[in-house]
Amino acid sequence: MKCVLALDQGTTSSRSILFDHEGKIRAISQREFKQHYPQPGWVEHDPLEIWKTQEATAHEAMHQAGIHCEDVEAIGIANQRETTIVWNRKTGEPIHNAIVWQDRRTADTCARLKADGLEALFHEKTGLLLDPYFSGTKIQWLLDHIGGARAQAERGELAFGTIDSWLLWNLTRGKEHATDVSNASRTLLFNIHTLDWDDELLELLDIPRSMLPEVRPSSEVYGETNPYLCMPNCIVSGMAGDQQAALFGQACFEAGAAKNTYGTGCFLLMNTGDQPVASENKLLTTVAWKRGDEIRYALEGSVFVGGAVVQWLRDELGIINSAAEIEALAAQVADTGGVCFVPAFSGLGAPHWDPQARGTITGLTRGSNKAHLARAALEAMCFQSMEVLRAMEKDCGTPMDALRVDGGACANNLLMQIQSDLLQIPIKRPRQIEMTAFGAAALAGLAVGFWKDLGEIAAHQKIERIFEPQISADEAEARYACWMDAVERSKG
Repeated sequence: MKCVLALDQGTTSSRSILFDHEGKIRAISQREFKQHYPQPGWVEHDPLEIWKTQEATAHEAMHQAGIHCEDVEAIGIANQRETTIVWNRKTGEPIHNAIVWQDRRTADTCARLKADGLEALFHEKTGLLLDPYFSGTKIQWLLDHIGGARAQAERGELAFGTIDSWLLWNLTRGKEHATDVSNASRTLLFNIHTLDWDDELLELLDIPRSMLPEVRPSSEVYGETNPYLCMPNCIVSGMAGDQQAALFGQACFEAGAAKNTYGTGCFLLMNTGDQPVASENKLLTTVAWKRGDEIRYALEGSVFVGGAVVQWLRDELGIINSAAEIEALAAQVADTGGVCFVPAFSGLGAPHWDPQARGTITGLTRGSNKAHLARAALEAMCFQSMEVLRAMEKDCGTPMDALRVDGGACANNLLMQIQSDLLQIPIKRPRQIEMTAFGAAALAGLAVGFWKDLGEIAAHQKIERIFEPQISADEAEARYACWMDAVERSKG
């Protein structure tokens, strides 16, 4: 049995999934890793733990499927984006924990750049906004705050990478220091028009170009894995940021096709074709993928805290023992009883971009209970996605008639029904919801001929269930108005 191995490195866990030629999952392994919160608003990961959990899950998945490395035709990588690692080129040791995309420590730096009138320049070149979400100011922080780091960087001794680059470096034992265009486009350093690192932006953030990985297409042979790994001499041939990988996995190959992924955050992306579309409603313009000479762009709305709110209810409040329990708990009540939950733990993303916003719960009464809070948490994911979808409709000038969904949280039937109710459009859930991993596998498999063309990828996509609205448009709007009131209270 020949397979493609997808390394799906997410914000809270590392997973490895094996796909056969029919696009079916043959094995899956997952390991969570520790989240570090050194200060309020700061979020870090241990890069070595990320690598160890990713390698371990690859070994476990292959063992489950009963296959050997010679049966793995290719490896594809999908990764949490923007999360920033700087390491020593000679030793391979990180100089500090990874600074996670959710981290807010560079909010003041972004504010200063805005005050200097530079946001238009960054936006025009990168399609992004000046927000601590992105990698550029995180790199600058590491160089300025880790002893000796800047001098080392200027001597060419340090390497920067997002998680894809870090995994590729370790898979090849330092032979390959590269990233793909989709991940590069999330750094604040990459010009999405020239498709290269931008020297003017590097100078503004005082980052040596020598630190940066080579930028390559999303689907091509990057190199072979090191012989001493559990998966020796396998070809790594696909890389993409997790949300772009999901867009590809959903077969959103044509302009106008869109999907929403419900993971740690929620991310709504729309393919805009071979030209970048500038948003007038505070969405992001990003590179979707590149295959050969073919480039595709996307509009994106980023919700920082989606499924992570369920993890918070489990780990910090202890009102559920597992994420799967939230659906039954939330279903115990018909509505939230007036409770609104704005999970702005890491500020607010699109379309607000307020790094100073904080988590807020409104509408509590003596009768409010954990079921109301659980249902409000599910509604929070849906309301945030609703805000993004409305901004996207304004940018595109046309309403969306249906929404494709994926990600682990979309298995929650109540969540999907609430989303359909609020958006007042059908929600289409595929039979295979692991679209991030499948997208990475597809990019890798296409590069080595495991799948011959995009038609084969699209043929694997089957709709499992369609959720239709069950409340009136007036009721949806009334709920939305209450949500927007709570959002305003959370700002600043």
